[in-house]
Amino acid sequence: MRTHPHAEATYRVLTLDDGAFGVEVSIPDSQPTTVSKFDSETAAEAWIATHRERVLTQHQDGRGFRGSSRNGPKRR
Repeated sequence: MRTHPHAEATYRVLTLDDGAFGVEVSIPDSQPTTVSKFDSETAAEAWIATHRERVLTQHQDGRGFRGSSRNGPKRR
């Protein structure tokens, strides 16, 4: 079974210039990307937990990765 691209990702909550929060996602051998905007650090941490769980579930089910929800935070 192929490893999910985000299986080895690391996450870091960032404070953005406007006071909102973002999540930096770093995948080995790739440039980091920032997912934003979250109203609070708690919301950013909740997104990380949900994303990790989704990656784990998709990997176990053998499904591919499907990017973020249309209604979710935007990526920069």
